[in-house]
Amino acid sequence: MKLQPDQMDVQAVTAYEQDWIAINGEKYFDSLLISSEGQKELLGTLKPENLTALHLEKLIQLKTIGIELVILGSGQKLKFMPKQWALAFKHAQLGFETMDTPAACRTYNILAGEGRKVAALLLIEPKSL
Repeated sequence: MKLQPDQMDVQAVTAYEQDWIAINGEKYFDSLLISSEGQKELLGTLKPENLTALHLEKLIQLKTIGIELVILGSGQKLKFMPKQWALAFKHAQLGFETMDTPAACRTYNILAGEGRKVAALLLIEPKSL
């Protein structure tokens, strides 16, 4: 019995490695913001410690298009954001979760596939030489 459709009706993470993520089969080597509502924005090389108030504001603005939950993929290891980020999301009445990027990719796919209005900021770490 088949439980999953062959293709999702929303953009999905179709593969990932430490230094790239594929969205609907297309590889990206930069950190990116995607949503179940069709947003896809490349953000260059980003580390959790480089995220600013402007990034936070951009994420909170996603509520205006109906996003209910923002997932932050913090790289290959879980790195929590400052407490003021959680407070800003709570004040905006917008869900926010932080997890490592592989877990964020999987969680985004599950929620988007269920029809939830979700966005993911997926941080990609370049491989060290």
